[in-house]
Amino acid sequence: MNILAMDTSMGACSAAVLRADGDAARSLHAREALMARGHAEALMPMVAEVLAKAGIAARELDLIAATEGPGSFTGVRIAIAAARGLALATGAKLYGTDSLTVMARTALATGLLPNSPYAVAVDARRGMIYLGLYDQTGARREGPLLISPDDAASLVPRDLTLAVGSGALLLAEASAAHGRRLECALSELQPSAAQLAEIALEARKTVPILRPLYLRPPDARPQAPALLRR
Repeated sequence: MNILAMDTSMGACSAAVLRADGDAARSLHAREALMARGHAEALMPMVAEVLAKAGIAARELDLIAATEGPGSFTGVRIAIAAARGLALATGAKLYGTDSLTVMARTALATGLLPNSPYAVAVDARRGMIYLGLYDQTGARREGPLLISPDDAASLVPRDLTLAVGSGALLLAEASAAHGRRLECALSELQPSAAQLAEIALEARKTVPILRPLYLRPPDARPQAPALLRR
């Protein structure tokens, strides 16, 4: 199976191609760059690069995966739009999952986490965080949620003592106010297309269409019609 995975949901842009022929042979080719903006311009050159490294053409793809959010309003849409377009052009199937689950697997892949449950917390601004709770294998227990750090601290189970991501410190500070100690790690953690490709391979399922996962409404609001003076 040839899988293309893409992520543009947060502070990085990444693309990966995973080639897997059962358990006999597999290869992974990935490209990633941290960026606050410019995902739309960077993504397709990355896709072309990883396809070339994998030695396949786009028409040979079997599955195209993208993160669905949460994340930046515009960023989430970039990878989804690219996945939809490529699937339409190539006939490949689609797969998507939330960005926090991909971050959870990315954190696990570092080998730095203890063998225990952990939280992924991302600073969502305006006093809120995106929160996901995971077991020691990276399987999701709850989330993704848009929640205040204080409410999140009340939600985190007692057996969970570690948080990763840009919102980990916010969650740890709120937990301390509740008399609990929560360790923080990997504050610069981002979703990884390489891990998304692995998740897509393991899932062995497809979706008919990818849709953005927005946990808060967009900042932009329609302006009220201007009143005409007589």
